[in-house]
Amino acid sequence: MALAVGIESLGIPFPGETTLLAAALYAGATHKLSIWGVIAAASTGAIVGDSAGFWLGREFGLWLLLRFGRYVRITERRIRLGQYLFRQHGGKVVFFGRFFALLRALAAFLAGANRMSWPRFLMFNAAGGVVWSSLYGGGAYLFGSRIEVLLGPVGLALGGLALVVAVAVILFLRRHEERLGDEAERAMPGPLFPIRRGQQH
Repeated sequence: MALAVGIESLGIPFPGETTLLAAALYAGATHKLSIWGVIAAASTGAIVGDSAGFWLGREFGLWLLLRFGRYVRITERRIRLGQYLFRQHGGKVVFFGRFFALLRALAAFLAGANRMSWPRFLMFNAAGGVVWSSLYGGGAYLFGSRIEVLLGPVGLALGGLALVVAVAVILFLRRHEERLGDEAERAMPGPLFPIRRGQQH
């Protein structure tokens, strides 16, 4: 199960969350699995998988943005703005991203690409992985098959909330991009360089 969660955390479409729920349901129904072992395995998979995604983003993300970003209107100024925003709010993205399917697959890579510091990433990544595993695994263990009934409306509500937040963030950034870009330039002066393998961070 740790492998399934880790693969999903790498950004590869894989039913990691479903595997966690299935294992927790099995543990609750048969008591042949320890729920603590299920939660520990899911947490480990989430942390290790996200760490690998962070490394991939750190090594190749900035290079990809600098090389191909112009085709989707991502300029160096916007890359710098992204790094600045991750410096300010990256912890929230990494922690809460664990609870949303799309962000769960992308948050670690984006954190690496935007040069979030490794210790800070690891702290929020570990916290998000443990809380997510405990809530979902513990919920499935305690509520059994009813968890599917409970998670249906919760999942829809979280998805709707994520959509509203994403739209609000996009509108805010469009309205204040110039000012935030100036702040990023002042806070992070100097040229942007692609990060290559073997480069010291």
